[in-house]
Amino acid sequence: MKELKIEIKIQSLSYDELNEQDQTLIDAAKKATEKSYAPYSQFFVGAAALLANGKIITGTNQENAAYPSGLCAERTALFYANSEYPEEKVLTLAIAARTSSGFLDSPIPPCGACRQVLLETERRYNKPMRILLYSKKEIYLINGTQDLLPLSFGSEYLKE
Repeated sequence: MKELKIEIKIQSLSYDELNEQDQTLIDAAKKATEKSYAPYSQFFVGAAALLANGKIITGTNQENAAYPSGLCAERTALFYANSEYPEEKVLTLAIAARTSSGFLDSPIPPCGACRQVLLETERRYNKPMRILLYSKKEIYLINGTQDLLPLSFGSEYLKE
């Protein structure tokens, strides 16, 4: 038997430890939660993507009474960015979530489907994407999707 060990690296920072650009991105993700359509779960998620051209694209979760028909904030932001600015790399993605009680005490990680889209976005532009996961108590900084999705599925498996 062979045993594999997978290690990931995540930094835990405070808001004040972030540079001004990352603070602006976190603020955009937090503000985006105000536009979420989450009448069923009351779980409001916002994402903000910083593109290589300096533009910030936001997205929000969009629920539907038929739950599988909704879409997460991360995918909303990335799909819009890739559609409107197909040549611009996504440098950093910030994610924030709140309930009616306020922002969460722990950083919210992306779901599995969003992790796969993050990975595809990185591979599309051949550049790791920084990911900021916001909470009231701390912010996680992840320097690429590989740390969120080890043993990932990619296009290399679709080739003969």
